[in-house]
Amino acid sequence: MSGRTVYFTGPREVAVRDTSVSDPGPGELVVEATVSAISPGTELLLYRGEMNPETVVDETLPSLSGSFSYPFPYGYATVGTVTAVGPEVDPAWRGETVLAFHPHASRFVVGVDEVSRVPDGVPPERAVFLPNVETAVTLTLDGEPAIGERAVVFGQGVIGLLTTALLSSFPLSELVTVDPLASRRDRSEAMGADRSVDPDAVDPASLFADGSGSGGTGGPSASQPSSSVTATPQSGADDRDESRWPGRADLTYELSGDPAALDDAVDATGYDGRVVVGSWYGIKPTELSLDGRFHRSRIDIRASQVSTLAPERRGRWTVGRRLATAWRRLREIETDRLVTHRLPVTEAPDAYELLDRRPAEAVQVLLTY
Repeated sequence: MSGRTVYFTGPREVAVRDTSVSDPGPGELVVEATVSAISPGTELLLYRGEMNPETVVDETLPSLSGSFSYPFPYGYATVGTVTAVGPEVDPAWRGETVLAFHPHASRFVVGVDEVSRVPDGVPPERAVFLPNVETAVTLTLDGEPAIGERAVVFGQGVIGLLTTALLSSFPLSELVTVDPLASRRDRSEAMGADRSVDPDAVDPASLFADGSGSGGTGGPSASQPSSSVTATPQSGADDRDESRWPGRADLTYELSGDPAALDDAVDATGYDGRVVVGSWYGIKPTELSLDGRFHRSRIDIRASQVSTLAPERRGRWTVGRRLATAWRRLREIETDRLVTHRLPVTEAPDAYELLDRRPAEAVQVLLTY
């Protein structure tokens, strides 16, 4: 059999190659792709050549083995139909619609344990969001949002928007998002943010300027910068006193992919607050100012990545439980709001150029087969 596979061949170079597809072996399936989703975060790093070529692609998935040394295929969200099964595989798999954690390809062989059956009633264009929803579920678990807290999310790309959608279901005091693109700010509010602001128009230390977290009634907006609000500590105030560091968040997510935003995320966080870093910066350097306020505020910076579960959660959570949670949440999220373009796989080079050059227009680009 043959198929077509998307390869990264150099910085800002993508090719669609004809590939040979073997017969399925024991425990394997053949999948004919219907649609796949480009990850605008990780895949743009690869497209731009901003990933260390010695980095292991993914140690947990055989279909994503190897390193980021050109040329290589990549992708982890393909939905298709099982057309053949190998020995020792239940024949009932044939004809099933599945989500495969596999690079962009029109036809491929994959292990049965590397796919997930798509539930009835979930169309392929929605199912293809599952890996990103699973990432958003992981980010939410790692952030541990609590009732009455003030939360802020930097970056409203696909992962940021999905995380915003999940956080909006919590009884937070206020949920604010930050993104430089007006089109993404509009999407963010549609996905459940109380307010979405331009980082160039607000002081990150004063996103909740009224100190009440009362749904944004007194906070800054993109059209009304809060330069008059300061976070200057008052003499004699306790470090934990809200009046000492007003306007800051309890929980902050950095999902922009921009290293400079990490400093803003720390600035936006108050005493004993959590900063959850979900961005992957690749080879871009990250300069972080860990000043006196950072240390005195006991800010907790946490790394979050979907390939593992947090150690403190492994007694009660498994990858299967997280996946089942992601499927349930996927049904509730209006993923159609995120899809801006659909292109045939033969036009994959144009798809990546679109995401790279026109971020104000492109959010989620799907490849069709």
